[in-house]
Amino acid sequence: MIYPRVALIGLGLIASSMAHAMRAQGLAGEIVGYAKSPETRAVALGLFCDRVTDSAAEAVKGADLVVLAVPVGAMGAIAAEIAPHLAAGATVTDVGSVKQAVVDAVAPNMPKGVHFIPGHPLAGTEYSGPRSGFATLFQNRWWLLTPSPGTDGDALARLRSLLVGMGANVEDMAVDHHDLVLAVVSHTPHLIAYTMVGVADHMRRVSSQEVIKYSASGFRDFTRIAASDPTMWRDVFLTNKDAVLDILGRFTEELFVLQRAIRMGDGDHLHAYFTRTRAIRQGIIEAGQDTAAPDFGRSAPPADKA
Repeated sequence: MIYPRVALIGLGLIASSMAHAMRAQGLAGEIVGYAKSPETRAVALGLFCDRVTDSAAEAVKGADLVVLAVPVGAMGAIAAEIAPHLAAGATVTDVGSVKQAVVDAVAPNMPKGVHFIPGHPLAGTEYSGPRSGFATLFQNRWWLLTPSPGTDGDALARLRSLLVGMGANVEDMAVDHHDLVLAVVSHTPHLIAYTMVGVADHMRRVSSQEVIKYSASGFRDFTRIAASDPTMWRDVFLTNKDAVLDILGRFTEELFVLQRAIRMGDGDHLHAYFTRTRAIRQGIIEAGQDTAAPDFGRSAPPADKA
């Protein structure tokens, strides 16, 4: 056991998967949870929490580890609420997809003697809610930590042991670099997916029935990404706007080049471009971050109804 008591603030996909993984590997003692919705708390109590509370402040009392698994825009308010109730020596981490905004919102609220170590698991599905989690979500997935220079070494090592115990590959990264990297590999691709699905919805020459009925793998997989939690992604784009806008500008430039190649019939340019991008996909497979199996080897869990 690494942490005798863990408090999960927010009980969606990531927090529920952490609970299942910690339970399966014997990494935590008591798991206490909090979520705004009474329905979510009831589901979590039956599935993976030993105890749930009516407030975040109550949940963190006596916890050795506190995990903030709420939308980025809610981090500041939650941090302010729990701060007076955190135990001396406790570690607080988060799972937000943006790090600078989380550091700015959470760090000023942390009492002396409490270790704040921001984090971000690069794992997920399009599903959300307390029923969506599963113990193997983090297996061979990267979990990035962005500790400040003065972070306590023992607290950092303890958190790292937990994440490795859940199957993750752990790496430290500077806060600003994290936000730029994620703008490339996650945030902008999600925005493009949302846009493509929105374009299809607005094309009056193609009926919605046809879009659904004839969805080939390309559009179908865009819709999978675009089905992700809207509150989370709204906050991601608002809090990482500089990096996202930078990458969107570069994307637009690339798109113009491809438009010109198509217009001019430049097949050599298109073939060379697609060859380079295909190699990136192969690299992802070789790195063990996806599979070459049909449909990416994924089997969808039932959609959450809570």
